[in-house]
Amino acid sequence: MTTTPSDGPAAPMPVVVLLPDGQEVTARLWARRETTRGWLYQVGLPAYHNTEDGDVQAAEYRVWVRAPEHVRPVGGVSYDTVPTERLPPPSTVRQVLGPRRRSGWVLQKAGGRGPGRAVLHAVDYEEAPQGAPLLPLERALDVAEQPARLCSLCGAAQELDPVLRGFDHIEGG
Repeated sequence: MTTTPSDGPAAPMPVVVLLPDGQEVTARLWARRETTRGWLYQVGLPAYHNTEDGDVQAAEYRVWVRAPEHVRPVGGVSYDTVPTERLPPPSTVRQVLGPRRRSGWVLQKAGGRGPGRAVLHAVDYEEAPQGAPLLPLERALDVAEQPARLCSLCGAAQELDPVLRGFDHIEGG
């Protein structure tokens, strides 16, 4: 959903931009965009450019920056008229079910030798090893057929067992 003032495009509003070297510069806020990773603000940073005849002219460099990490409001300024692009609201199904879990599995290798020394976990399980390679379904099934255990606490066993053994062994099925 995009909101734009009814009387045409708004004049850009002043905003403070934090530059990578720590400087703070007053820039012009042209637009805001909500993304799945947070907000982006399109700002116009003051600059100069050289003309073909060797003159120097004032210019503006426009760039999208992350908010609030790279921008700060200017006291007393209202940003209500800034064109704003919002994400559509989640579907009713997504609202009821909540956010989707990342798909994939990770293998936790235990010390020692012998069967059952590795455990397959859902990727979002808090006890899963951080930084372990993400295994897609086909690779997770290959690993599960080896001497590895499927974690029942994180749901790996409940998700992969029916695929490995078929759905007939599930009680009540």
